[in-house]
Amino acid sequence: MATIDHTDTELLMVGIVAALRTVHDPEIPVNIYDLGLIYRIEPKDDGLVEIDMTLTAPGCPVAGELLAWVEKAVIEVAGVENVAVRLVFDPPWDSSRMTDDVKLELGLL
Repeated sequence: MATIDHTDTELLMVGIVAALRTVHDPEIPVNIYDLGLIYRIEPKDDGLVEIDMTLTAPGCPVAGELLAWVEKAVIEVAGVENVAVRLVFDPPWDSSRMTDDVKLELGLL
């Protein structure tokens, strides 16, 4: 099994983040990465990418669909063979996790 070098990991992360930015929260018209819903992205040596994410609210009616959208977007990135998306609620999401650009876009700054 080949080991991913630092440069490859950086390029892979750029691709993964770009892919995540194509997935939008259906209730807030903002991508899930800049919204702060992605807590962890961890590429593994075997092409697996583990992602921990949360929701803006635990009772989100499209939670299952959102996880599938994330998997579908990330699996398209070159070098990704498999995606494991895990839903977590600790720490709970709040608006402080949003980027300043998103806060500005939503009128929160």
